[in-house]
Amino acid sequence: MQHRTIVEVMTHPVVTAHPDSTFKEIAQLLSDNDVTAVPVVDGEGRPVGVVSEADLLAKAASLPDPEGRPMGRRLGRDDLARAGAETAAAMMSAPVVTARPGWNVAETARTMYRSKVKRLPVVDDGGRLVGIVSRSDLLRPFLRSDGAITDEIYHDVLRETLGIPSGSVRVDVSEGVVTLTGRVEERTVVPVLERLCRSVDGVVAVHQSIGYTYDAGESAGEASGLRGAPRGSAPRR
Repeated sequence: MQHRTIVEVMTHPVVTAHPDSTFKEIAQLLSDNDVTAVPVVDGEGRPVGVVSEADLLAKAASLPDPEGRPMGRRLGRDDLARAGAETAAAMMSAPVVTARPGWNVAETARTMYRSKVKRLPVVDDGGRLVGIVSRSDLLRPFLRSDGAITDEIYHDVLRETLGIPSGSVRVDVSEGVVTLTGRVEERTVVPVLERLCRSVDGVVAVHQSIGYTYDAGESAGEASGLRGAPRGSAPRR
């Protein structure tokens, strides 16, 4: 089974700033390139921080109201520091959380979620910037067609990986939701089948009602006494 890696969905080349880039230069970069943030790189192309629209907005929020109205909630210490910043080095968020080109979508999404960031610079083995991945990039695999998902499950999961005979399991996919019905030989195959289907790019959820012929965990007497009868099905999740 082949899964999309970050190198397939990331944006490259990347618009970047440097530590000495001025406030106006960064604002111009964001506007000209229709992006909401830029990585800040050192002289060797290694990311040392990220400057976003929110960082620049602190300066606008710190300006006195033209009509003399009170500011309301005061800016915190970090926001005040950014409000007075003149260069990227002073306003950027650091240290920067990065991803690697070979990471899969799930691994990158977990890193982004845990770090509470909207984008991750992608670096090579030398730490040099090679791309950037955003939340929207990670959602791209979910745009796969139901037909493509169905074909991958039949070919890669059922036949190539698990060796399940053709016609034993039926796969129906609607809006990325997979429904599995049919029968397999051994009960232990059912959770493996479900897990592999969940890992297919574009799958939103998996529902299954799979029966099985025998359970390797049962005693010989139980198995022989019920041979030929339906052996039940794994619980639906």
